[in-house]
Amino acid sequence: MRLRNDGPWGLCSSRQFLWRSSLGQVLYFMESFDPAELPELLKLYYRRLFPYAQYYRWLNYGGVIKNYFQHREFSFTLKDDIYIRYQSFNNQSDLEKEMQKMNPYKIDIGAVYSHRPNQHNTVKLGAFQAQEKELVFDIDMTDYDDVRRCCSSADICSKCWTLMTMAMHIIDRALKEDFGFKHRLWVYSGRRGVHCWVCDESVRKLSSAVRSGIVEYLSLVKGGQDVKKKVHLSEKLHPFIRRSINIIKKYFEEYALVGQDILENKESWDKILALVPETIHDELQKNFQKLHNSLQRWEYLKKIVNTSQNMKNDKCGPWLEWEIMLQYCFPRLDINVSKGINHLLKSPFSVHPKTGRISVPIDLLKVDQFDPFTVPTISSLCRELDVISINEKEREENEADAKPRTRDYKKTSLAPYVKVFEHFLENLDKSRKGELLKKSDLQKEF
Repeated sequence: MRLRNDGPWGLCSSRQFLWRSSLGQVLYFMESFDPAELPELLKLYYRRLFPYAQYYRWLNYGGVIKNYFQHREFSFTLKDDIYIRYQSFNNQSDLEKEMQKMNPYKIDIGAVYSHRPNQHNTVKLGAFQAQEKELVFDIDMTDYDDVRRCCSSADICSKCWTLMTMAMHIIDRALKEDFGFKHRLWVYSGRRGVHCWVCDESVRKLSSAVRSGIVEYLSLVKGGQDVKKKVHLSEKLHPFIRRSINIIKKYFEEYALVGQDILENKESWDKILALVPETIHDELQKNFQKLHNSLQRWEYLKKIVNTSQNMKNDKCGPWLEWEIMLQYCFPRLDINVSKGINHLLKSPFSVHPKTGRISVPIDLLKVDQFDPFTVPTISSLCRELDVISINEKEREENEADAKPRTRDYKKTSLAPYVKVFEHFLENLDKSRKGELLKKSDLQKEF
């Protein structure tokens, strides 16, 4: 495939381009991604757009620990699902050269090992061990298929994306306030979910048992497809649950009752009735039919639950409506991803081979404004480079003095996402310098 760099094209946004016809009409169209073009697009992306310097700065962690980056595992998925594990590199330059040579469809990041991963076959049996890794979380929309009505499987829309918004708010608040973790990088997966990398030095050293304990603390929705009621609250609610409910309350009406319309018809409200005691089934069923929408039915359900509670029906505790809210809205974590130190997770700035979207960092201050459908695709970024090249060529012809060249990604819609990443790295650097100063002061005292 040859990328166009001629013709009457103009850049409108990361997802829209304009065509100026011979009649002067301006027509807009969406930049579509064609997976068949991915091999050529990846060459351009890894050569001109991937933020290698920031990426290396992150995973090198200031070079404080010797060979930390060199002992890190990377895996590459190539065309036709060829999977290569135990890749490792000496420095940024080596990583850059290999990525531009291999042009991986997907990059995964693994643990920091006792030895260089690319030499794992030469190490004595049992000596090659995963020693450190960020605490990671993987939240995938497919795990909510039993409670979302708008989409299923890999499909997402603006209605169900609210589930990811709530998940980020709930998990991030707990990581920050309940556990005191400072350095949390949230990343869009490129398709239907989000990942979180907790990068504090102390966290990277945690054992699998401690990681399991943390993810267990953050898990409420339990049970497979055959289990109807997946949330069970006790009379004494943990503060984490109360705070999570308070976050869900901000979104519940608009998301669940209006957007998902979870009590729209008998088929949908029967799923809710399966979560409440049988003693109030008949009354709810009879009156739901008389009411007109999910909002009215939800208010009626709350009224009946409160009445039953006042009549000392011990099966209708005050937490019943919260159990329903949590089952429909609470984050669903992939426990295995979080507890295993040697578990790999998709890298930030990797390209999703099905959608073409970049796995971009998410600004924690703008979680509610994050829209996965405005995330640039590799096609749109390469088109932007085409337009930039034309404009720069024209400018160079008109200007006598050549100005210093700006990094290519800074001229595209990838720039704000790299800026979010850089802000995260600045906080990591400040924290690391602060810790080194503390250690230095302590040594002076003794």
